[in-house]
Amino acid sequence: MTTPAGIDPRGPRFAATITAVLLLVATFLALIGISTARSTWVATAPLSGDVFPPGGPWAISSASLAQRALDPGFLLALVLALLFLWGVLSPRSAPWSALFRSVVRPRLAPPTELEDPRPPRFAQGVGLLVVGIGLVLHLLGVPWALPIATAAAFIAAFLNAAFAFCLGCQIYLLLQRSGVVGREASAS
Repeated sequence: MTTPAGIDPRGPRFAATITAVLLLVATFLALIGISTARSTWVATAPLSGDVFPPGGPWAISSASLAQRALDPGFLLALVLALLFLWGVLSPRSAPWSALFRSVVRPRLAPPTELEDPRPPRFAQGVGLLVVGIGLVLHLLGVPWALPIATAAAFIAAFLNAAFAFCLGCQIYLLLQRSGVVGREASAS
């Protein structure tokens, strides 16, 4: 099996920068949205007499599925999950990749070296998994799930954007070393 053609390592870093900004906004929206809000309409449970924590129970617990799905933080996280999915299924046609190739790369010097496209693609899958879990748990009414998931994805994207440290790529390389992914045919 041959290694796929290399990609400009500045492309995934450019995409991580845009993604980090969007994830930061999604985290902010999730923090001020229904996911972390407390209901104030009841101080005690009507039948059991249980006293809820200050501020009442979590608002997401009593919200309808439609209310959870229309939460602005959820909607932006859903768009980001779809962009992660696009990056996994067709990285070359993904919006940030196309923008980098058509607008940014022509203004830069040629890259000094190319990198294997498999680790960044795997990293997109990790981002999809993390944000996807947050989306599902949010729809199920789990408080704080969405902002925690988007914050975790933000940290990974920020590390790549600011320090060229791709956490998902490192996970891929660890899995590759252990023989779980990317097995190469022996050269015998």
